[in-house]
Amino acid sequence: MHLLRKCAAEFAGAFAIVFAGCGAVTINQVSGGAVSHVGVATSFGLVVMTMIYATGHISGAHFNPAVTLAFAASRHFPRREIIPYITAQCLGAIAASGVHYLSLSSVLEQRFPGAVLNLGVTLPLDDRWLTGFVWEFLLTFFLMVVIMAVATDFRAIGQMAGLAIGGTVWFEAMFAGPLCGASMNPARSLGPALVAGEWSHFTAYVAGPVLGAVCGAFFYEFIRCHPREDTQVKGCC
Repeated sequence: MHLLRKCAAEFAGAFAIVFAGCGAVTINQVSGGAVSHVGVATSFGLVVMTMIYATGHISGAHFNPAVTLAFAASRHFPRREIIPYITAQCLGAIAASGVHYLSLSSVLEQRFPGAVLNLGVTLPLDDRWLTGFVWEFLLTFFLMVVIMAVATDFRAIGQMAGLAIGGTVWFEAMFAGPLCGASMNPARSLGPALVAGEWSHFTAYVAGPVLGAVCGAFFYEFIRCHPREDTQVKGCC
């Protein structure tokens, strides 16, 4: 039952991120640009921040298969919970994209007949797999370094985790969003891709974040320069 509660929190967090973040992308499309790129990036950053504060003490607030795998690889998360966590995260993302499709398709058709609903699908600006992979790797690497600091190091201020992580998502989405989508999260990319049926370069948005997160976790372990208090994640990320 305890694991079920944690997975429910992960489902809710991933749902909220896609619902608000990809929702901002989709509403920007159907409204003819009312949200703007700044609004999209801000939506992603704020929803990550608020959901960390809402559920971090329950599940650790991963909301991201790459983060879950990185925590497990660096021995901060029990491996027996990897599959339940990732399943919950992916289902939450898919459910949110399904809501977008069902509720906004008619709006787009009415305003822009013949247009295809974007749903926040992540694609490289130059349509090159390598661009998506490299940028997603680097963005997720630095995001994971921040997450490791506030979630696993007792010297960091855990209460600031939501602000630090949400702020990182915000500024990375601000400058890299137009280039690659700044997903940093395979579940966030899976939901729109599955519902829209758009799989171009999807593997870049799985491999890039996963490898970036794992490398970021081990990099922080290297620079930590202090014995770890324990091997589990604090309830703040």
